[in-house]
Amino acid sequence: MTSRDFLVQLQGYGLMTAEISYYMPDHPDLLQLFVWQEYDVAPGFPVLHKFLDHWRREIEAALHSIRIAHQHLIRPAEWRAVDGVISIN
Repeated sequence: MTSRDFLVQLQGYGLMTAEISYYMPDHPDLLQLFVWQEYDVAPGFPVLHKFLDHWRREIEAALHSIRIAHQHLIRPAEWRAVDGVISIN
């Protein structure tokens, strides 16, 4: 059986890491950090937008900033041509 993670990568999804900084209402002077990883499609990030919409509706925390890193894990192989041959006897 093929895993869900592998199937979504074949559909063009890459691993997205979001670092979310936020304030809680009972501690407004304390900036807190939440790190979240999920497979998503750049540059639109529909999965991240759905998560942030849920955050705004259901979680009593004010968003301060969001940093995103995204990497396709399945992609064409990288290669480079090499000029020359080294013989070792």
